[in-house]
Amino acid sequence: MQPSSVLDRVLVLEMVRVTEAAAIAASRLIGRGDEKAADAAAVEAMRLAFNDLYMDGTVVIGEGERDEAPMLYIGEKVGSAIGTGPRIDIALDPLEGTTITAKAGPNALAVLAISEEGGLLNAPDVYMDKLAVGPGYPEGIIDLAKTPTENVKAVAAAKGVSPSEIIVCVLDRPRHEKIIAELRALGCGIMLIPDGDVAGVIATTNPETTIDMYMGSGGAPEGVLACAALRCVGGQFKGRLLFRNDDEKARARKWGITDLDKIYDLKELAIGDCIFAATGVTDGSLLKGVKRLPGGLMTTDSVVMRASSGTVRWIKGEHHADRKDK
Repeated sequence: MQPSSVLDRVLVLEMVRVTEAAAIAASRLIGRGDEKAADAAAVEAMRLAFNDLYMDGTVVIGEGERDEAPMLYIGEKVGSAIGTGPRIDIALDPLEGTTITAKAGPNALAVLAISEEGGLLNAPDVYMDKLAVGPGYPEGIIDLAKTPTENVKAVAAAKGVSPSEIIVCVLDRPRHEKIIAELRALGCGIMLIPDGDVAGVIATTNPETTIDMYMGSGGAPEGVLACAALRCVGGQFKGRLLFRNDDEKARARKWGITDLDKIYDLKELAIGDCIFAATGVTDGSLLKGVKRLPGGLMTTDSVVMRASSGTVRWIKGEHHADRKDK
């Protein structure tokens, strides 16, 4: 029987194999102080894993443009059935948190999302102003046209608590000093993270993290990846591309973006059916990191989600260093 979508359910678990491969490769460089080496190891492992899969994949969000990235660059074709297999768009970050990994910090992940062709915004490598909240709130509860105070008060009112009981996740950067000062004046809690805003956005969907909202600017490609996860588990997201110069505006136009001031909704960044997968590299709020045990045994902690079914699978893996996963 033919699947109803080119995203055959077989691909759901295959995506975990891809992120596991990248996470295991990157884990060898945890705490070694070499960001580039850790990223390169994850990229190479992810590319090799993709090329074992029966699909005609195109990287729409990757390591950069072709002249900037030797592998997994934007536009690169991957898969074992290029020209004949199902046509899949891929957004990826083989190592989200290169600095985290180099310093053995928390929340480093190997992350990817896939969709049917045309399902993921081909976001340029620029900053994006981001605002996210988890599921269960009235549609339109957050708005980038409003101030941080107004957004927190709206979420607090819908949750039935005072603003002082809301916790907002913010990337710890000098550019966020005004946001942080405004939130602290309001009295709400702030969870500052050093890196890894995909995990920060996704944390709004998990009550155990205690994070209610995500706020601030970060990479636009990471915004699309996070939206793929939110499409699967619920939540709301608003994003607006931020440009520092004319070169960045030209880069956006190159990828077909004409309205440079547009505020994107969740379903405009990740359209239709999609699959999101992540494997922990270091321990974090979402997933545990790769563990290396005696005898060459390694364990991994992964999550994979699918938008069309709303299914979320948490997967524990055991891997032997001397055996290839078949």
